[in-house]
Amino acid sequence: MKPIVVLGSGLAGYTLVRELRKLNSEIPITVVSKDSGDYYSKPTLSNAFAQNKSPESLVLTPAAAMAAQQQFTLLANTEVRAIHRAERRLDTTAGPIEYDKLVLAIGADPIRIPLQGDADVLSVNDLADYARFRDRLKSAQSVAIMGGGLIGCEFANDLALAGYKVSVIDPGPYPIAGLLPEQAGRQLLEPLQNMGVSWHFGNAAQVVHASGQSFQLTLTDQTIVSADVVLSAVGLRPRIQLAKEAGLSVNRGISVDEKLQSSDQAIFALGDCAEINGQTMPYVLPIMHAARALAKTLNGQEAAVAFPYMPVVVKTPAHPIAVLPVPRDAAGSWEVLEQGQGVKMGFFNPQKEMIGFALTGEYAKERSEMTARCKAKS
Repeated sequence: MKPIVVLGSGLAGYTLVRELRKLNSEIPITVVSKDSGDYYSKPTLSNAFAQNKSPESLVLTPAAAMAAQQQFTLLANTEVRAIHRAERRLDTTAGPIEYDKLVLAIGADPIRIPLQGDADVLSVNDLADYARFRDRLKSAQSVAIMGGGLIGCEFANDLALAGYKVSVIDPGPYPIAGLLPEQAGRQLLEPLQNMGVSWHFGNAAQVVHASGQSFQLTLTDQTIVSADVVLSAVGLRPRIQLAKEAGLSVNRGISVDEKLQSSDQAIFALGDCAEINGQTMPYVLPIMHAARALAKTLNGQEAAVAFPYMPVVVKTPAHPIAVLPVPRDAAGSWEVLEQGQGVKMGFFNPQKEMIGFALTGEYAKERSEMTARCKAKS
């Protein structure tokens, strides 16, 4: 019997394996991982340094223990070179692998900004990246972060808390502009500035030159920013190349329907690499809901994923934030509901129903109440 093969050992891949094992203890499963296959929580990478967490301490379950607990075959440190759809076979660095069903949970890559100069720019997208970043910080006092979105601001808070001088550079007008309305996003400015973070909005790094043991960044307005370490946190791009080369339908991500099925009925995708009915959903809660639905489908009980309202918690303890993101094309407007040590805002559609919210500071703890309010009007 050919196995269900899962490519990827991150949150998406391992959550799917766990959910499938709850339903079926007999079905053969093979997990192919390009790294060690150790299980850890990727969202912790952006707030682990101030807690002095080593890469090893972030591992929740070692690969061998995970494979034994969930009864699957693990091929670690294995690259997939090609998918042969007609034969349902993978070409890998460990040899050919046949599959009955294939699940792509291969994640996303950091977006690389073209830079002039002798740039040595780091990004943190996995444990190995975190280990390199942590090693570089040992002899550093300052960090320049390219990107003032969710991940950039989480890193800025964490590094400032650890005592580093932090500069944040972003072409947008205010922090986390892709998720938050302006009044909510600007709430982060002063609390992080009070911790030693300097903001450079409406700007991008153009040139990065080594200067001794540190770097000088020239911004678009010709401002010079000096830093010992440069971190890129400008976002992630779904890994679609393998699927594209196999002839699967791709857009921003690997195109799948509400059953997480791709344009090939034997191949599915979930997590950061997937585009579900036209939307990428790179957060923990959507991944978990998708994995539960896909496990049912793979077990012979076809199930469409249904996403409830799922707020995102931003890990900026200097000024807590919770947001229920609004689709970019949503009709409606933001309204201030309350303000004090932070702000409470709701996004209302033309029918005056709240379909999104942004909570900062003292209001961030109200996310469950606000989520329920959205549900009542959905």
